[in-house]
Amino acid sequence: MVAFGKKLKERQIEEWQGFYINYKLMKKRVKQYANEIEVGTQDRRHVLKDFSRMLDNQIEKIVLFILEQQGQLASRLTKLREQHDALEGEPEISQITELREDYRAVGQDLLKLLYFVEMNAIGLRKILKKFDKRFRYRFTDYYVKTRANHPYSQLQQVFKHVGLGAVVGAISRNLHELQDRQGSYLSIYDPPALPLQDPVVDAIKAAVDRLTYSTNFLNFLAQHALIMQEELPAPADERRIDEEKYHFMALLLNLANTFLYMVNTYIIVPTADDYSMRLGAAATVCGIVIGAMAVAQVFSSVYFSAWSNQSYFRPLVFSSIVLFVGNAMYAMAYDMNSLTVLLLGRLFCGFGSARAVNRRYISDCVPLKIRMQASAGFVSASALGMACGPALAGILQTNFKIYKFTFDQNTLPGWVMAVAWLLYLIWLWISFQEPSRDTEEPHASGSETVENSVLDEGKQPLLITSEEKQEDDEDPEGDGSEEASEESRQPATSFMSAYRLLTPSVKVQLLIYFMLKYAMEILLSESSVITTYYFSWSTSTVSIFLACLGLTVLPVNIVVGSYISNMFEDRQILLASEIMVCIGILLSFHMIIPYTVPQYVCSGLIMFVSAEVLEGVNLSLLSRVMSSRLSRGTYNGGLLSTEAGTIARVIADATITLAGFLGQSQLLNVTLLPSLLICVASIVATCCTYNSLY
Repeated sequence: MVAFGKKLKERQIEEWQGFYINYKLMKKRVKQYANEIEVGTQDRRHVLKDFSRMLDNQIEKIVLFILEQQGQLASRLTKLREQHDALEGEPEISQITELREDYRAVGQDLLKLLYFVEMNAIGLRKILKKFDKRFRYRFTDYYVKTRANHPYSQLQQVFKHVGLGAVVGAISRNLHELQDRQGSYLSIYDPPALPLQDPVVDAIKAAVDRLTYSTNFLNFLAQHALIMQEELPAPADERRIDEEKYHFMALLLNLANTFLYMVNTYIIVPTADDYSMRLGAAATVCGIVIGAMAVAQVFSSVYFSAWSNQSYFRPLVFSSIVLFVGNAMYAMAYDMNSLTVLLLGRLFCGFGSARAVNRRYISDCVPLKIRMQASAGFVSASALGMACGPALAGILQTNFKIYKFTFDQNTLPGWVMAVAWLLYLIWLWISFQEPSRDTEEPHASGSETVENSVLDEGKQPLLITSEEKQEDDEDPEGDGSEEASEESRQPATSFMSAYRLLTPSVKVQLLIYFMLKYAMEILLSESSVITTYYFSWSTSTVSIFLACLGLTVLPVNIVVGSYISNMFEDRQILLASEIMVCIGILLSFHMIIPYTVPQYVCSGLIMFVSAEVLEGVNLSLLSRVMSSRLSRGTYNGGLLSTEAGTIARVIADATITLAGFLGQSQLLNVTLLPSLLICVASIVATCCTYNSLY
């Protein structure tokens, strides 16, 4: 493994080496500051002032070079424009071809400049994070607040490449005109214009999107999957994944596993309260019945993450068998009149959660060119399963008996899912092809690949920090020693060692993830009990309501991913979404006036949709602020996020059951109160770390 400073130097454009951020010098200065403060020769205030001045000088050097190169590109484009205007009538194909190649050459040089900007932006983020970590001081917060928001900000030139957009536009527009020179006078500004098919422009657009964190629908969905797209490709993009490892049917089987598991999770929600009462328990025991699956998933996420180091096929087979058994137990609990068997069945279903395997397959085996689509497919399958589960429960409204087994609205979800998993197991056994394994990667985990694989083969871990995914943490003393730094670059080996790597910003993002999962679980799990008590809704009505909530996931992500995320910063959307979740919770409370259907439906919709928006930007920001050591190993950032969300669901379901002891009349307000407190706490925490989310 190579330290970031060395890697930065190796990947610099040779003729521009003198204009890059001097990361090595700044790292030494951080170490020197620490020694001076320790012996008392410098005070903290002087260190902050001196380091700020040093950063300002580095950024000014970078920005002036960017402006110089930008001017040269503009000059070349001006000359090409003159040649373009000189073409009269119907020019020869050779003339158009030559002009297009000249524009492409400018585009290639623009790509080099964008890559230069990106490398420096990563270096700046890295050194700011190193300073904060060494001095336990929120220097990034201070520096960003004072520099980024200033009207003459040079920092914005590096992070937002102000001005380069005009060069991008000029290249795109002229190549578009030359694409079909004969008889076409459409402009890129005139809809409906034909799409510009040019690899140079596509590469430029991808580079611009990486710099600005501009997103589209597929990318926004990929963030939900905790599978982040590669953010810093080599300039020539020479890396390729071994496509022999990828098989479309294996991907389809993983997506089918994801879909069926989400159906399995939510198919019992509309009927869990009635099933509990049929077995002699209170309706609010539905919280424990629904949450039992999440309890087991806390543990299954770990062993499936580790198991997928060796195989994808065997854990998927095990998952299918366990889920078949669990659903059969859930269905037979009615005729056995046993709440214990019911809960054990749900626990078995949770032990069959193979989502870590599904993510790992996409991360390791799907080629880069379609990985974003596969990631979006993973989230779409989850969203579709979430909507189909309650909808399917609403359809299963029948009652008959075969031999000693009862088939009604309570048991049919178990029987249907048992059959579904049996059919899936047969399909899996016939069609799945185990990908080849790289013998050089014995330590790769269930949701990541080692860094050498990231660099050499185009693979990336599930949760990658945007500023550190191309580097390993240096040694604590910053001396670059391979012996000293080897341990500091190792992935976390336990939850405690992973927890020690969490910075305040990461902890806040995990708190937000916990909050949104808690609020969503409260809303969904108690929906049947609440609506039956207040509105006398039938199972079918509850199913329709839950299905409609699930169906909002994809439209909301289309709007946010394609438009809102490109109009506002992620941290702005994050804070606004948290406030909207808080408003949704407040509107859900039953106060003095009678509780009405419009109040419940509108407040639930606001809460659910806001939480969906929040999840995407939360995971996007989490990927930027998390240490690179948490992008590798079994105990990685993706697993931590999953565990935070799963534990939130467990606690939420337990809250519903405990609140049931106070009576159904108090259930709504008692369960919403923790959601409100956690939401307010997350908003306060976000405000405290707001400027570090840059």
